[in-house]
Amino acid sequence: MNNLGGMKLKPGAEAFKHLGRSVADIRAELGVDPISVEAIRDPAVYELEREKIFKRTWLKVSTDWEIPEKGDYKVKELPVADTSVLIVRGKDGKVRAFHNVCTHRGNKVVPTSDFETFGNARANVLSCRFHGWVFSTDGPLRSVPLEDHFGTLDKACLGLREIACDSWEGFIFINFAEKPENTLAEFLGDFGKLFAGYPYREATTAFRYSTVLNCNWKVALYAFSEGYHVPTIHAGSLPGFRGIEHSDFKLIGPHASSTIYGLGMESADSTAKFAGLLHANEHHGPRPDLVPPGINPTGRKEFQFELPNIFPNLLIHLAAGCGYPGMAYFTHQFWPLDHGRTLWEGINYFRPARNAAERIAQLHINALHRNAWLEDTGTMEDTQIGIQSGAIDEMQLMDQEFLIRHAARTLDDYLAR
Repeated sequence: MNNLGGMKLKPGAEAFKHLGRSVADIRAELGVDPISVEAIRDPAVYELEREKIFKRTWLKVSTDWEIPEKGDYKVKELPVADTSVLIVRGKDGKVRAFHNVCTHRGNKVVPTSDFETFGNARANVLSCRFHGWVFSTDGPLRSVPLEDHFGTLDKACLGLREIACDSWEGFIFINFAEKPENTLAEFLGDFGKLFAGYPYREATTAFRYSTVLNCNWKVALYAFSEGYHVPTIHAGSLPGFRGIEHSDFKLIGPHASSTIYGLGMESADSTAKFAGLLHANEHHGPRPDLVPPGINPTGRKEFQFELPNIFPNLLIHLAAGCGYPGMAYFTHQFWPLDHGRTLWEGINYFRPARNAAERIAQLHINALHRNAWLEDTGTMEDTQIGIQSGAIDEMQLMDQEFLIRHAARTLDDYLAR
């Protein structure tokens, strides 16, 4: 059952009509009982998550527009999988992923000093700084200094170790399993179809933030997965809050989403001025017509944004509604570093500014989002301390927190496999 009844649907929305759920549907499917916090508190659960989730499911690690040219690469450190990952666009234009490990002695081919490193492989080759072994950007070992000094050396078997890699709508995913149990398209299923078609690739101006938080990765994920906290936590950065409505709930395999409607916030004068500059032109102004047809299927004018949650650790805030300054979206991703430490990454995406005024307006709106995110991340370490204390054994969840309930159930399903 869905909650759209006989309402008139946008063109193309009929195919996704079956995905919409009401609050009653969600309660019937997910229940209303409290959720145990043991999966957050117990380090043994984290070790299971590493093996059964992060080393077996599809994980978003980059975007097409981060490595647009042949030879461009990104290195991402992933302690949760005990590895460093090299994502590179080869001479043939194809994006591949490899373990950033030289097959000689195990040194990193591309040295790193942070969680992410970007660069370009000149002449489409990568050379290990330790002994100078040279690899092609498509993986094979090309040359070895003093090769004749090795007793036996089968270069054909000593290329970079490849990791399963695929993309969806410009987002690049990897899977560490030797033989993934499903393709990326199968993993995303109807979820991938529902959210396809939005012009993600056009928003190539990115403002990136990250920090290491002393909390379990799920504490961070859950904090960004609900709107119940907005009137309290964001009273400073988002004053004049006038309420929101969560509806059009969607549960699609391990993934879930909800549409957020509402009257938005009463902005400060400066914010209203800069947001108005972006609102006023077709390049940056709200474009609800660009939202995939299955989102806001009846075309409600008070549409704010969609909140897709791609299991296990990616959130997308898909904004194109009345309350948002321009065709934009942002993502949050939560990378475990160990049981009680998490790398949070937040990225704001905008269409490129065409002049100084648009650039300044984007910087202002981005700063507003940054301040809100600081308020969000400010709760997480305190939550971890409270849960670790043993004072509570359960979380009491309300309807707007259904993404948390669904994620916790999905987690249990994966750990039971």
